[in-house]
Parts: sequence; structure tokens; C-alpha cells
Amino acid sequence: MKLYKKELINRTHNSINLSPPSLLALGFLSFIILGTVLLKLPFANYGHLSWMDALFTATSAVTITGLSVVNLGDSLTVFGKVVVMALIQCGGLGFMTFAILAALSLSPKIGLKQQMMAQEIIGQTSLSRVSFTIKGVLFYSLFFEAIGTTILTIAWMQEYTFPKAFFYAAFYSVSAFNNGGFSLFPNSLMSFSGHYFITFTISMLYIIGGIGFIVLMDIKRNRSWKKLSANSKLILSTIAGLNLFAFIVIWALEAANPHTLASMSIGDQALNAWFHATVPRSSGFNSIDVGQMSDATSLVTMLLMFIGGGSLSTAGGIKVGTFIIVVLSVITFLRRSDEIRVFNHSVSEKTTFKALAVISITSMLIFIGFFSLLLLEPKHRFLDLMFEAVSAACTVGLSRGITGDLQPASLVILMLLMFAGRLGPLTLAYLIATPRKSRLKHPQTDIQIG
Repeated sequence: MKLYKKELINRTHNSINLSPPSLLALGFLSFIILGTVLLKLPFANYGHLSWMDALFTATSAVTITGLSVVNLGDSLTVFGKVVVMALIQCGGLGFMTFAILAALSLSPKIGLKQQMMAQEIIGQTSLSRVSFTIKGVLFYSLFFEAIGTTILTIAWMQEYTFPKAFFYAAFYSVSAFNNGGFSLFPNSLMSFSGHYFITFTISMLYIIGGIGFIVLMDIKRNRSWKKLSANSKLILSTIAGLNLFAFIVIWALEAANPHTLASMSIGDQALNAWFHATVPRSSGFNSIDVGQMSDATSLVTMLLMFIGGGSLSTAGGIKVGTFIIVVLSVITFLRRSDEIRVFNHSVSEKTTFKALAVISITSMLIFIGFFSLLLLEPKHRFLDLMFEAVSAACTVGLSRGITGDLQPASLVILMLLMFAGRLGPLTLAYLIATPRKSRLKHPQTDIQIG
């Protein structure tokens, strides 16, 4: 009997011989299909949720984007909202994290191929730390979500009963930490633009979730700036610099805008300028009307959405490390230096090539999606469609208010952008993890640049 079971397991293992990119794609796709079916159940919605609405909502939740064509608070029952919350959690932690955790629960060891793939995806140089890191991802997620739930429950108990306050707090904690951006209120967080406790707590959740789990573990382990790795120092300093830059620019640009910050007190202006300086990094919440922001602010917001958060985080975009490495490579070239230096460490050419590849692929993805939307939606403004394409491809979820007005073909384009944006970096990581070297060497030539 044992031999029969062993033979059956071996046959099953051999029959499922998918490449890691295919496995990841099927994993996310299975979550989307399951979520769509669950949202269409009679007790999950109030009867006016179409299949397209359910599919778009499930896709947006699994890809932790936050774009929505319906008001979740009015369209879904408590069960439907729990389904969305579960999809956000699954999408935030990532299908591969759950897959490896499941494998670890069945067996203390995972195969070398799976370890190598996990190693490249989570950015670890030691195979022995892969399992430890993935367990840490789950621990940190539950830890910060629990803290956020506690704080927000206390804040919302002033307006709602304890069960309702707790449910709102749990939903927003999961949505914020995973950079999902889904809201149960029709105007997102605009009703709480003057509520410092709620707005600041949610902003800290998505900022921490967007830093990256490797950096969080490094901070916990060393607890000193001098002892942190060069990667952690670079990510933290870049995020702080970007947040400060965006805070000053957005406040300056919107301070005189009567539709956003002009009517607020100085304190409320600072709070909401901070919120919208940090939220484009991948979280789709908004405390002011994004559609009423100036064109200049929208352009800055799109740049922030494109950059995103840290690697191995719940944020999207090209990632902060990718952005700063390309910036440093340009500075290095202008200075005629031989190597890129980061906190007394040099950066390899492979890392630079990888950063350029990520930026190029993401830019191409945005261009294709944006061009398709221009063809399908000639009535909408150029800026609105571009904003929508960047938001979807970088899995952010901010919108200038046109998502619900788009035709089904355009929604399909957005779903493909969200899916590709969520899957892209992981697939690229696998491709880079398995280099193919050729013994054949070709003579060098000079190509004119610039």
C-alpha cells in the first residue's frame, strides 16, 4: 500500500511539470476565478453585480490594485466583503509564498528547484534562509494587520457599534497593509480627511507594507543604522527622500486648489498632502478628489505610482531599488566612474541590467495598455486614460474617476494590465535566475548612443 501511494505521488509530481512562470500565472488565475465565482453567489451580493463586475473586482483584489467599477459597501454583503478581503490577503502575500508555506507544512524540506526559484523571488542569497524569510512574511503581515485593526477599531467605535467598527478596522488594515486600496465607503477616505488618527494609521500601514519584508527583518535583527545592510539603507533613505519630495511638491501644487486642499486648515492640508504623497506608491486610497487634482500633481502622482515600493513588499511599480539603481548608474556615467557605489559597496552589472529590464518591460506594458485605451475610449481625456493605465500596470488603484464609465473591452485591458503588472516582476526574476551562457564569443562593436 505504501509503495502504491509513493508511486501515485511520483506520477502526480511528474505529470505536473509546469515552468515557474506558468505555475505563478495559474496560481493567481485560480484565485481570480475562485473569487469571481464566490462574489457571484446569491448571498455575496445584493443582486446587481454582473459577471464582468465580479471578474474585475476579483482581479483587482488578487493583484492588490484597488480599481473598482462598483461601490463595495453598497454592492456586496458581509460575506462578499470577506471574500474581497481574503483575495487581497492572498494577492498581497503572493501565491508562491502560500505554495511554499503549504509545502513546508507537509514536508520540512522543499526541492532544490523550488528553493532556487524562491531564492530569486524573495532576494535571498542563502538557500537556508528561504523558509525562514517566507515564514517571516506571514508573521509580519499578521502582526501589523493586528495592530492596525486594534487602533482603527478604537477610532471607529466613536461612530459605529463594536462589531461594525471591528469589521471596518479589519478590512482596512488588510487592504492598507497589502496596499490593496479597496474601500467600503463610496468616496474612499474623503470623509475622514480631517480625522488624523484614522488617516495617519492607514498611511503607516501601507508605508510599512511597501518597505519590503527583507528590510523589516534586517531592522529587527540589527536595530542600528550602522549595522543595516547596504540594501536596507538604500531602500529606507530613498523611500524617505521620495516621501519628503512628494509631500512638499504636492502641498505646494494643491494648496491653492479650491477643489482639494485650499479650503482646509494648515494642519489638514499637511495631513492630506502627506497622505497623497505616500499613497501613490501602491495603495489606492484617496482622502481628496483625485479627479480634481491639477495636471502637474497628476503627473507627479504617475511618477510615484511608476516607482512603487520596496522589493518583496505588498507594493507594486518597478520598485524603489530598481529606480535608484538606474538613477545611480546615470550619475556614475556622468561622473565617468568605473562602478556604481552604494554605502561603500559596488553594484554588479547584472543588477543594473536587471533594473533596466524591469523599467523597459513595465514602460512597454503601460504604453501598450494606454494606446489600447486611447483607441477604445476616444471620449475620455488623454491624461485620465494615461493615469488609469499607469495605475493598473503598477497595481496602485488610484483613478481620476473614469473606471466605472469604461466599456467592457477597456475593462479587459485594465485587467490584463493588472495581471501582467502583478505577475511581471516574478516572471522576470525566474528568467534571470536561470541564465543561459554560450561558449561562442562575438567581436565587440561600437553603437552610436545619444
